[in-house]
Amino acid sequence: MIREPRPLRLALRLVVIGYLALLVLWPVSMVVVNTFSDGLGNLADAFGNPAVTSGLRLTLEVAVWSVALNLVFGVGTSLLLTRYEFVGKRTLSTLIDLPLAVSPVVVGLALMLVYRRDAPLGGALYDLGYQIIFATPGMILATVFVALPLVVREVVPVLQEIGDEQESAARSLGGTGWQVFWRITLPAIKWAVVYGVVLALARSLGEFGAVKVVSGNVSLRTQTATLVVEETYANFQQGTAYAVALLLTLAAVACITVVSILRPKEARA
Repeated sequence: MIREPRPLRLALRLVVIGYLALLVLWPVSMVVVNTFSDGLGNLADAFGNPAVTSGLRLTLEVAVWSVALNLVFGVGTSLLLTRYEFVGKRTLSTLIDLPLAVSPVVVGLALMLVYRRDAPLGGALYDLGYQIIFATPGMILATVFVALPLVVREVVPVLQEIGDEQESAARSLGGTGWQVFWRITLPAIKWAVVYGVVLALARSLGEFGAVKVVSGNVSLRTQTATLVVEETYANFQQGTAYAVALLLTLAAVACITVVSILRPKEARA
């Protein structure tokens, strides 16, 4: 390990701390300060607002569905990328990262083009009784898309590190695919899965651009908490906007904190 001179180490720490303070700590602290500038009044007003409570419920519903779908898809895709060789493997791996590079607004527009009522697929689904755009399913699809890579990119490195020797040994002893997965693979990747789920949940709770495009932003119907923040702030209800923003921040911080506490000490090293 390279030992830098003490003054240089202190200077680097100050630069990093200052950078994080300006970029993260200061803006978040201002949300907290403004939320409680009137005591608990802003929180009381927020919870007494039907649009806020409806937005929070819808956000939770969309986030839960998004995380569940990304969990199943993420673990399955991770196994596919690390345990099998097939044509187009690199292309698939690249496509997994696409949501990180594409603007969420573009994602929302793309989903509109495919699933709107006058599109072939969207129209067929609508005739069957399934409305996608301007409804909860479209919001779930948009949120799934933007959080798509998070579970995969947490699980793939762990699967590559542990290798497949134990899985091969278990199969040679007569273990079925599901038995090998539940007893060998899943215990080895459980913390990677947990962290991927937490990141996906935090991303889902805070999604704005794609959801705004596909939801229609109708109050009490298709308006998530992030959309409520925008609308209340624009309508000079800043106190309510600060309160909802604080709740979303606390939810994300709580998820990460709980996982950090529960994670085994040997996994933290």
